[in-house]
Amino acid sequence: MAGFSCSAADLHPLLGTAANAIAAAEYICNGFDTVSNKLVAATYAIDNTYLLFSAYLVFSMPLGFAMLCAGSVRAKNTMNIMLTNVLDAATAAGITSGSIAERTQFVAYLIYSSFLTGLVYPIVSHWFWSTDGWASPVREGHLLFGSGVIDFAGSGVVHMVGGIAGLWGALVEGPRMGRFDGDGKPVLLRGHSGTLVVLGTFLLWFGWYGFNPGSFLSILKTYEHTNYSSYYGQWSAIGRTAVTTTIAGSSAALTTLFGKRLLTGHWNVTDVCNGLLGGFAAITGGCSVVDPWAAIICGFIAAWVLIGCNKLAEMLRYDDPLEAAQLHGGCGAWGIIFTALFAKETWEATRAADGWWSTFVGCTSDTDLGGDRVGECDHGFSVLVAESVWAIEDLGRRGDGWPRCDKPWRIGLCIS
Repeated sequence: MAGFSCSAADLHPLLGTAANAIAAAEYICNGFDTVSNKLVAATYAIDNTYLLFSAYLVFSMPLGFAMLCAGSVRAKNTMNIMLTNVLDAATAAGITSGSIAERTQFVAYLIYSSFLTGLVYPIVSHWFWSTDGWASPVREGHLLFGSGVIDFAGSGVVHMVGGIAGLWGALVEGPRMGRFDGDGKPVLLRGHSGTLVVLGTFLLWFGWYGFNPGSFLSILKTYEHTNYSSYYGQWSAIGRTAVTTTIAGSSAALTTLFGKRLLTGHWNVTDVCNGLLGGFAAITGGCSVVDPWAAIICGFIAAWVLIGCNKLAEMLRYDDPLEAAQLHGGCGAWGIIFTALFAKETWEATRAADGWWSTFVGCTSDTDLGGDRVGECDHGFSVLVAESVWAIEDLGRRGDGWPRCDKPWRIGLCIS
């Protein structure tokens, strides 16, 4: 927020040019300068406090992931999955750990998490979020397909990267022992604690309010170039982002609840939790540039994407204990497409005031639907898939069953 300025010359018409008048004008202006400096300092303090509070919220998400993972695996493997979540330095690495749970050596966790968070994630985030990234929507000139890839908080950069890396890791290692019978039919290996799953989901929900609205980085910023009143600013956009996040997650949870009831004939709290998180993963990319009504559509379709991916996984004998690849990879991909279809140009224009990677000024067309946006989504998908697959592929080349561990399967990874 810019401060206001004052000069003695501005007050001459009011006070005159006498010696006393000039002294009074200088005194008044000095007072204005003092107040202005204090307002600027207060603005920085409020923005920094907001950013720190958002970071504190996001820091609750690893605990949520750890509880979700622990509740979704069997009791004999809980301490192992807890330890791996302690060492996961970023959300993308935590996503991948869920896909390869209950059959992976601890050393493999160390290697993949270091590689994913130290090399792959920084490269992808630079491509899509940096002001000079080739896919960034805020780079100067030559935007990809005229708009760049609009991914506000990471449907693609975070969730797709983690989900696809987990998909490839699970394919390299194969299913858990006993997950499918001799005829290839799936055998349910139920997690030991639905309570932990629910508690972890609520912690993730809480942290998502720092993950999505916190990506604005500041709160006291006015949008002077818009047609809105002086009461509209970044604080309004942050509120709308929190609303779209809530609506998308709730819509996905309700759709999953009744959809699974329709398909299976019973209610399942774990399915509802996964549906909720799928809605959050989908809305993360466009939460700041869509209207609340569009968030309902986002969550509704995200739920069916998750259900469909889970059905396909069973048909292909793919084993993912936490449905992480289906949830984060599938719903994250839908989130990128959803943003391309439903981003509102009015909200994109307000993002230009920030001039930073987490704000977007996308489409140059006069409509909300643009073929160029779908084109940049397809291009972005191919890059994210290739980069994430590369991150995990080398783990399967060591031979001798590495990084898989079957010997301690019966007694559990906690003891082994």
